[in-house]
Amino acid sequence: MATVIPSVGDPTRGPAATPVAFIRAIVGAYRRYGINPANALREAQILPTALDDPAARVTAAQMEIMSAVAMQELDDEALGWFSRRLPWGSYGMLCRASITAPDLGVALKRWCRHHRLLTDDILLHLDDDGAVATLRIEVRRYLGEMHEFCLVTLLRYVLGYACWAIDSRIPLLAASFPFPAPPHRGVYPLLFQGPVHFDAERAEIRFDAQYLRLPLRRDEAALQQMLRRALPLTVLQYRRDRLLVQRVRHLLRERLDEGATAETLAERLHLSPRTLHRQLDEEGASLQQLKDEARRERAIELLNRTSRPVKQIAQAVGFRNEKSFSRAFRQWTGESPGAFRERQIKVRGAHAES
Repeated sequence: MATVIPSVGDPTRGPAATPVAFIRAIVGAYRRYGINPANALREAQILPTALDDPAARVTAAQMEIMSAVAMQELDDEALGWFSRRLPWGSYGMLCRASITAPDLGVALKRWCRHHRLLTDDILLHLDDDGAVATLRIEVRRYLGEMHEFCLVTLLRYVLGYACWAIDSRIPLLAASFPFPAPPHRGVYPLLFQGPVHFDAERAEIRFDAQYLRLPLRRDEAALQQMLRRALPLTVLQYRRDRLLVQRVRHLLRERLDEGATAETLAERLHLSPRTLHRQLDEEGASLQQLKDEARRERAIELLNRTSRPVKQIAQAVGFRNEKSFSRAFRQWTGESPGAFRERQIKVRGAHAES
């Protein structure tokens, strides 16, 4: 994805989490084209001796600078992955072709289709079964030493663009890769938040298909600004999740009788409890508010549609005893559970007589 070299006073500052294996892959691209990588390493302030240390790490800023310089010096945004160069601006073209789509699903389908114009060494596919979306890579030519770097970067390219386009984090249900867990496996949860699997059949990411229905929130002006420095999208996680409130509501409906807590919900959402509370607050909601809404809706449904005793309904919606449930229900509706049920029975009877 095209970018320019950022103005960074000291690119070595910040956490060094990117494995040097990815830098070695870029150096491999220089070797393929017969060009000296010394300038790129110098610009990124990476010592050549670090390339021989399998435990070495670089910062996101160093990776960004190294990639940006290499893309320009090699005139290849694919950094040597494919059988032909992808000239400067190739991935920007995919962004422009997708930015006018009405929703993310259409945008990603365009991305996959237009990527075939760049190369047929790999093919991108988007599958949608209505519940789960799967973005997968079909490898059609042996990628050699570029195998891992290519697959990881391509999936992060598309995921980063998708999050930016809808201005929302897209939590992953799973990320899978068709190679053994590398020595730097610890970086994968930073790049792909959610369960990560190795030795899989193919490279793919899976996420809730509801994100495909979200409209794009960017225009050409925003795209121009993003393309000036797009590489961070491949390493940085989006904080905001526009479907978080909806996802929490869904989980609460599933787990009301289990007394869902911030800890159990956060674990299901692959977040920390603190992050869950913060992101809900950013969306103008709170966990307690959403719990009360879910309990209220479920309690009303059970009182209306069943003859279960109030005590059982209290337990079914997460209350320890009938007294605390009745007190909460009166705050929600202005009447007790028993009075509410009696009134609904009378209303239904009146409708039946008429």
